[in-house]
Formats: sequence, C-alpha cells, structure tokens
Amino acid sequence: MLPAIAGRCESAALIIRTDFTDDTAWRAVCAESSRPWGDGDCASAVHIVDDPVWAGAAPDDVIAAVSADPDLSVVFLADRITMRDHDHALLAVAVLTREECESDEEFEAYGGSVRTVPAGIHDIHANLSIANLDFADVIDAARTDPAGTFRSF
Repeated sequence: MLPAIAGRCESAALIIRTDFTDDTAWRAVCAESSRPWGDGDCASAVHIVDDPVWAGAAPDDVIAAVSADPDLSVVFLADRITMRDHDHALLAVAVLTREECESDEEFEAYGGSVRTVPAGIHDIHANLSIANLDFADVIDAARTDPAGTFRSF
C-alpha cells in the first residue's frame, strides 16, 4: 500500500516519481517544473515526492493513495516514459475515479490522463484548482500538439 502524501500546500502541484532508472532525467524534470511560469512572473509551487516506495506505481494506485486530499484534482507522474522522452513529458492524471461520477460523460469531462511538458503542470494545476477549466479542456489542448502532449493554453 502506498503512503499518504503529507505536507502538500493546496497551491502546490504534486509530482510523484515512479521511475528511478535515470537520475539525470529526473533532475531535469525537477528543474523544468520549478521554473517561473505564465509570463515568467508566477513562481512555481511544486510538491515533489522522490521516494522509491512509489517505484512502478500505476496511475490507479496513485489515485487511491492521494484521493484523501480534497484539494487535489490532478497528480503528475514522472514515469518510465517521462524519463525517456526528450521533453520529459509527465503523465497528468485526474484524481477521479469512474465510481465517483454519475455518468460516463461526467467521467470523460473530469477524468482521464494526458502527457504534459513540465512547464505545463502549472497551467493545468492552477486552472483545475480554481475550476476555471475541466480536465477535458486539457485533453483537447493536447490534441492540437502533433505528439498529443499538453504544452500550454
């Protein structure tokens, strides 16, 4: 069983490392996700979990572990693909299960996953946190990218 996340400020995006094969790539993910965002005037706020207990954790297992946090709508996973991808695209996973939704349509609007470059985590986290956009809007924005990766709005 995965541990609960402690000490995360509600304004901080949660990044969990689930692949431990490339420390150089991981350092790049951390550096890229910690840069100012927006027009460069917004400080990044990230809560990074770098604990081997999360190695190989599947998205559903992560959702189960973090779902107790009522202020969390999305979690970002640094998985095997992240570490091998040139852009270090993280897996953004909506913290929602089908069982929490009244319909498939609701789950499609508020659930799912998509790849995002580290610089995109702040756009996603901020907009979902204030309910400015739905996760479906993030997925739609990623569809405009040839690689299917969210880069920004």
